[in-house]
Amino acid sequence: MRIANEFKRFALRGSVIDLAVGFTVGAAFSSIAQSLVGDVIMPPLGLAIGSVDFSNLFLVLQDGRLAEPPYATLDVARAAGAVTLNYGLFLTQVVTFLILAVAMFVLIRLISRLDESLDLPFMTRAVVEEKNLPAPPLQKKCPYCLSVIAYAATRCPACTSHLEHLEAATA
Repeated sequence: MRIANEFKRFALRGSVIDLAVGFTVGAAFSSIAQSLVGDVIMPPLGLAIGSVDFSNLFLVLQDGRLAEPPYATLDVARAAGAVTLNYGLFLTQVVTFLILAVAMFVLIRLISRLDESLDLPFMTRAVVEEKNLPAPPLQKKCPYCLSVIAYAATRCPACTSHLEHLEAATA
């Protein structure tokens, strides 16, 4: 039962839900970016360099058993059982990645600027440093033996005192 409760607390944290929403939106955006690259950017680029379909740029590493080369398209080569190096598909994926990276950069930059203009509590390390806010403490002293310990510690490693009751009393 304890594991179920821990999983429930983990799953219902705001950051996990935010991650799930971000993943879903990212997957949808990824399909849009792939369509942009495959359907809008690559065809004119292929025409500009000589009527090339990037999805059919490949090298035959080993001939197929079902048909002899040359293979007109990648699909024909695959159907023949040929082993191919698909550098055209790789190039398309690289362009897709670059578009996604630029789009994510722009999106994060817009969110950051919106955060600054609205003065929302979007506290990243860069925002804390930029606004000259005091950083949260990293260490504290044990009230029993006065050893320096991690701020989040609940037990002193030097004297083994429990510190949880002290934090609950001060909270």
